Amino acid sequence: MFPLLETERLLLREITIDDAKDIFTCFSNENVTRYYGQETLEDIKQAETFVDFFARSYTEKRGIRWGIEIKGTQGIIGTIGFNAWSPKHKRAEIGYEIHPEHWRKGFTSEAVSKVLQYGFDELGLTRLGAVVFIDNEASNNLLTKVGFQKEGILRDYMYQNGKAHDTYVYSILKNSK
Repeated sequence: MFPLLETERLLLREITIDDAKDIFTCFSNENVTRYYGQETLEDIKQAETFVDFFARSYTEKRGIRWGIEIKGTQGIIGTIGFNAWSPKHKRAEIGYEIHPEHWRKGFTSEAVSKVLQYGFDELGLTRLGAVVFIDNEASNNLLTKVGFQKEGILRDYMYQNGKAHDTYVYSILKNSK
């Protein structure tokens, strides 16, 4: 059964095909995809493919992705979860995005804190990583604020619109929280 997580203002829930429109709204916005390593979506079918990918990743224990929903509203404002989940090695990488209408309201840090807790306490992870475009100041600041440490630079690590970009790599360890 897919885990439902709750914070003071948010529900982190399973993403379903009914969320494809909201996924499209988010990932068709160039301000969202600018630092994502993912091309901007051009049609709803691509968003439906994302929904299928998230479901398969969870079933195959390669990742887990929650839809971020504000309590008392319908639909999601973004997603958050783990990629490159390795139960054997007790690690994963966190990733997230949120629609610009909801930036700078604390929703992302609230969701990140809850997902970190779930990863360490429920999934038994000992290391969570993050890979972030160097120019993505908001995400770099957020990760530092919640306790991630910068480990270094991955040169030409992510491609966006056909161009290679350097990224920072971060981690947070269970025993450092």
